[in-house]
Amino acid sequence: MTYLLKRLGLAAIVVVAVLLLLFSMLHMIPGNPAILALGTRASPEAIAEYTARMRLDEPVLVQFTHFLGNALQGDLGEDVFSNRPVTAIIGERIGFTLALICTGMGWAVLLGIPLGCLAAVRPGSWLDRVTGVFSVGMIAVPSFLVSIWALLLFSLQLRWLPAIGAGEPGDLGDQLTHLVLPAFAIGLGWVGYLARMVRASMLEVMGEPYIRSARAFGLTDRRVNGYALRVAILPTITLIGMGFGGLISSAVFAEIIFARPGLGKMIFDAVSDRNFPIVQGGVLVATGFYITVVLMSDLLIAWLDPRVRSSL
Repeated sequence: MTYLLKRLGLAAIVVVAVLLLLFSMLHMIPGNPAILALGTRASPEAIAEYTARMRLDEPVLVQFTHFLGNALQGDLGEDVFSNRPVTAIIGERIGFTLALICTGMGWAVLLGIPLGCLAAVRPGSWLDRVTGVFSVGMIAVPSFLVSIWALLLFSLQLRWLPAIGAGEPGDLGDQLTHLVLPAFAIGLGWVGYLARMVRASMLEVMGEPYIRSARAFGLTDRRVNGYALRVAILPTITLIGMGFGGLISSAVFAEIIFARPGLGKMIFDAVSDRNFPIVQGGVLVATGFYITVVLMSDLLIAWLDPRVRSSL
């Protein structure tokens, strides 16, 4: 229980720090926020109404306290232009982003962990060297470049997959087809990360005394490798949790390039339009999602690893 309370306390501090930094950065933008949002041709009355509605005439700390208090009650404000609740707009977009992130990380896990295991059980072999080269290559290429290349090759040149959009509503097959390229683009680099992490952890565990004892008792290589993987997978769980945060930023580029109506594209458009409530609400939800995943990975490790449980 103490472990959970400590993690929740740290998560709350991170959320407050991110929001405070966001508020400060929004107010560092040169110019009047009301004029930037409404345009230079806006009437003085419209500017005054916008300033009062957004509380821009109040100190930043007061604005921040007001937003945080409303957010704790589930109120993230209203869209500047449509006057719709920000929570409703985020609710319409977040499903597309979650599907993209989970699919991208899912195929990376299914491919990266077995590659790392194969490289670890045969260190120094041609398979290990080839896996290492491909892993480093996948890590080195940015996801936005993979998105562009995948779009040009598989959509425009070969015409195997659709280029833009998220598919027809209600048509699951069409939506999955539109999900292939962006999920491939954001997950490719994490295949390399996971393969390198699993290989390094497996090699470290394979040198432990209890693994040598297991071999001395005549256990098969398959069973020994299975025991080693159970321990070596623990650091990988932490990396996967942190990877969801990295995929959030990668999803922004993928959603822009593939014109997917997700959370990242929504925040990008809101920044361009100076739509502060959308930016604040979107960043808060993205930060909360990332912290939740990291917290769940920490709790999973505490449940799987007796050494962590005994220290709680």
